[in-house]
Amino acid sequence: MALPERKHVEEELLDPTAIPRNYRRQRIKRRVRQDRARERNLARLRFWLALTAVLATSIALAVVIWNQIQQLFGL
Repeated sequence: MALPERKHVEEELLDPTAIPRNYRRQRIKRRVRQDRARERNLARLRFWLALTAVLATSIALAVVIWNQIQQLFGL
C-alpha cells in the first residue's frame, strides 16, 4: 500500500529571516575569533616588550652599581 504524499509543512514553517540571521551570527563569531587572536598577539608583544625593558633596566643598574663600587673601593 502506498503512503500518501507528505505535505511541505517544513517550507511553510521556515522563517524567512533565518538564513540572513545565521550569516550574521557566523560573521559575528568570525569577527570575535579574529579579535581574540589579535588581542592574544598584542598581549604577547606587550609581554616581550615589558620583559626586555625590565632586563635592560636591571643590566643598566648593575653596570652603574659596579662602576660605583669600583670608584669607592678602587677595584
